[in-house]
Amino acid sequence: MPARSLAARSTTRRTGLFARLSDLLALHASRARLAGMDDHMLRDIGVTREQADHELEKSLWDAPAGWRR
Repeated sequence: MPARSLAARSTTRRTGLFARLSDLLALHASRARLAGMDDHMLRDIGVTREQADHELEKSLWDAPAGWRR
């Protein structure tokens, strides 16, 4: 395999890893904001306390389908 192709492939893999880590950090931040909302704020966005608690119990690796690339 030519050196250039190997370097390009390595860069693509690195970009994918950084993108995934960025997504996970964004998901963590989003869940942290959700945890700080009171019931009134949750009602404003159409989420019940039970739904919020269920989302907060999920592991970082359990991302909603819309967060996956």
